[in-house]
Amino acid sequence: MDSVINDYIANLTPKAKGQIRGTAKLEITDHGSVMLDETGASVGNDPADVVLSASDEVFRNILSGAQNPITAYMSGKLKVEGNVQRALKVSAILTA
Repeated sequence: MDSVINDYIANLTPKAKGQIRGTAKLEITDHGSVMLDETGASVGNDPADVVLSASDEVFRNILSGAQNPITAYMSGKLKVEGNVQRALKVSAILTA
């Protein structure tokens, strides 16, 4: 498994656990996908209620607080497919 994906799982599991209803998927360009649900984060590429796609750099900047997820979306750096309310919830979890 990609070490980048492992980093996301380790970082996001405590943030996502008990915070998400349904499923969300983060597609990290050139690395793979991370699934988020009420149990935390895991490797996967299953269908999800919302899919956020971006480069590793953009996701890392969002996680560190250096990049606002709404600004990233508006500038085209972050793509969102699916439920917009869930996307906002996921972005809140990422920036927590």
